[in-house]
Amino acid sequence: MKEVAGYHLPGLFEFYDLYKVFLPLFYQHREYFYDWCDIASIYGAPNDCLWGGGRVGFGQNDVKDVLDLMQEYGISTRLTFSNSLLKKEHLADKKCNNFCTLFQKHSKVENGVIIYSDLLLKYIKEQYPGLYFVSSTTKVITDFNRFTAELNRDEFRYVVPDFRLNHKLEQLDTLTDKQKSKVEFLCNECCSFACNSRKACYENVSHKALGDDSMEHVCSAPDSKEGYVFSKAMKNPGFIGIDDIQNVYLPMGFSNFKIEGRSLGSALILEILLYYMTKPEYQLPVREKIYLNNALDLF
Repeated sequence: MKEVAGYHLPGLFEFYDLYKVFLPLFYQHREYFYDWCDIASIYGAPNDCLWGGGRVGFGQNDVKDVLDLMQEYGISTRLTFSNSLLKKEHLADKKCNNFCTLFQKHSKVENGVIIYSDLLLKYIKEQYPGLYFVSSTTKVITDFNRFTAELNRDEFRYVVPDFRLNHKLEQLDTLTDKQKSKVEFLCNECCSFACNSRKACYENVSHKALGDDSMEHVCSAPDSKEGYVFSKAMKNPGFIGIDDIQNVYLPMGFSNFKIEGRSLGSALILEILLYYMTKPEYQLPVREKIYLNNALDLF
């Protein structure tokens, strides 16, 4: 059986308009796209979401419209509820609970939650047993032994390590088949490989989601003012490209690959989707079909 890479794509709420055009192309014109990849899930969070984390969510599309689109194509959806600073009183948040209710109820395929807090994990597990869990990369797991311990936790269907573990191939190859099936690599991180304040950056986002007054985290990495640049991400030592996926990770038994980009513009997300999923000879036709639908925020 041919090995298939499952992509976990960003912007469930943030890029709904893009996916409304891209998904029909992907499923109706599979000849445009690599046959060794598929869409495993799409993740994100709406704006003003107390349990949100990782990036500040800005999606404003109606949740039922979003779920209807994903269910039409049988795509698992994930709520990014990776706030690391939650307390017991935050668990009663009506908006977040309503989202969990809808995501559990409104599904032909199983939906999940990307999570940091064990407090929230225990709560959702009890209240919404139909949802599965993904251990968030915001935990910044860079120690391989700690990563292995996280993989061994039965609560998690997938675990996303810090991108600096991506190319620890000798250690990764020591994992069991079951452990390998749970690994979800973050492929296209643009942050400095030497960053030592990644956790503080994520905590700052958690403070914002809670409405706390906190100082803005200022990234001290070189070229940080440029923001996210995909061509720069491709030079990152932790980058996983399509050749790596086909020739290294799939043969080793890894099949889950996360694409980041919730805070980017949809034009850049399209370029990332073209690189990871679209055959070179069809990239221009896919661009044309999507641009002509006026789906992108080009200017």
